[in-house]
Amino acid sequence: MYISLSDRSGGKRDNSKSATTALKGAVPFRLSPVILWLGIVSMVTDVSSESVTAILPLYVTGFLGLSTIAFGFIDGINQGASAIVRIAAGWAADRSGHPKRIALAGYGLSMLARIGFLFAGGFWAIAAIVTGDRIGKGIRTAPRDALITVSAQPEHLARSFGMHRMLDNIGAAAGPLIAFLVLLLIPNGFSTVFVVSLAFAVIGVTILGLVVPDVRADGIREAQPKRRLFAFSWSQLKEPGLGRLLIAAGLLGLVTIGDGFIYLVLQDRDSFAVQWFPLLFVGTNVVFLLLAVPLGRLADRFGKVPVFVGGHLALLACYFLAAAPLGGVWATASCLVLLGAFYAATDGVLAALASQLTPAGKLATGIASAQTVVALTRMAASAGFGVLWYAVGASSAVLIAGTALGAAVVAVIFILPGARPKSGARPKPGARPKQGNA
Repeated sequence: MYISLSDRSGGKRDNSKSATTALKGAVPFRLSPVILWLGIVSMVTDVSSESVTAILPLYVTGFLGLSTIAFGFIDGINQGASAIVRIAAGWAADRSGHPKRIALAGYGLSMLARIGFLFAGGFWAIAAIVTGDRIGKGIRTAPRDALITVSAQPEHLARSFGMHRMLDNIGAAAGPLIAFLVLLLIPNGFSTVFVVSLAFAVIGVTILGLVVPDVRADGIREAQPKRRLFAFSWSQLKEPGLGRLLIAAGLLGLVTIGDGFIYLVLQDRDSFAVQWFPLLFVGTNVVFLLLAVPLGRLADRFGKVPVFVGGHLALLACYFLAAAPLGGVWATASCLVLLGAFYAATDGVLAALASQLTPAGKLATGIASAQTVVALTRMAASAGFGVLWYAVGASSAVLIAGTALGAAVVAVIFILPGARPKSGARPKPGARPKQGNA
C-alpha cells in the first residue's frame, strides 16, 4: 500500500477552503494513523531495548563480573555504533522509495540481537550483540522519521514528531520499570528480562510489517532517476541550511555527556541503593513523554530553533544542579526533569528541522546526516568525559562540561538563525511557513 502526500488529503484539495483556513492561521491538528502506528511500534520496541539498557551496567559488572572498563567500551558502542549506517540507510530509503522496508530491516536486526542475549556469557559476545542492536537502530531511525515527515501536516510537523516521541517514551519509561520489577521479584533474573525484551521486539516488528503502510514522499523515485546503486555523494549534504544545522548539532553534541554519567554523579552524591538505579531512566523518560507534545506545539508556533536552543539551556541547568553540593530527592528529581525536558525539546525538533532544510528526494538522507553527527559527537563526548572524570573528579568534570556547553549554546545562537529552507526543500502543501519556524 502506497500513500503519497496528495493521497492523504483525500483527493483534490478545496483551494478556497485552504486559503480561508490559512488566512485564519488555524489549521486543525489531525494525527495521521501512520504516525500513530509508528509510535506504537517505537513504544513496544523501546520497552524491549530500554529494559535491557537499564540492567546492562549491573549485568556486565555484577552478574558477569567484568570490569568497568569493559562496560565503558560496551557503553561507547551503545552510544555510537548506530552512526555507522545512519546515512547509508537514509540514502537507501530515498533511493529505493520504500522507507518502510529499510526501517523494517533495522527493527528486524535489533529483534535478532535480542535472541543473542539469551545465550551470551562474555565480553565479546555482549559487545557483538550490542553492536548488532545499535546498527539496527541506525538503520531504522531515519527511514522511520521520513515516514513521519511525509505523513504529518506541515503546519504541525514538530507536534507530530512530539506525538511519536511521546508514545516512544512511554515504552522507554516502561522498559526500565519492568526490568526493576522483574529483578525485585526474581533476584538475578536477568534471563527473564531478556525473554521479556525479545517478546516486545517481536511484537514491534509484527506491527510494523503487517499494519504500517509503505508511505512514500512524492517524487522520491523520480528525484534520482537511473542512478547507480551506490551513487551516493557527500555533495548531497552541502545544502547551506542543512550545513548550518549539522555544524550546530555537532558542536552541541561534543559537549553533551551521556545520561549514565549524570546518573552516576547523582548516585555518588546521594548514595542511594544501587537497585534503585534503573528508576532514574524511568524518571527522565516520563518527563520526556509528558513534554514531547507541548514542546512540539511550541516549536511549530514560535519556531523550532528557539525550542531547540532552549532544550540545551535545560541541559545546562541540569549539569550545574548535578554538580552542586545539594543532595536529596528534590535535587535528583529536578535533574531528571531538566534532562527529560532537554530530550523533549531537541530529539523530535532536530528531525523536524532537518526535514525542513533538506531538498526533495533526499529527506531520509538529510535526517540521517543530522542524527549521525549527533551520535558520533556524543560518543566522543562520553569518552572524553570519562577521562576528565578520572583526572579531576565527578563534580569538577560536570562543571567543565557545563561551561563548555554554555559556550556552545552561545555559538549556536549565531549559527542557526541563518539556516533557512531553500526553494527546493520538501514541498509543503498549504500556506508557506513563517521564516521564524525554520
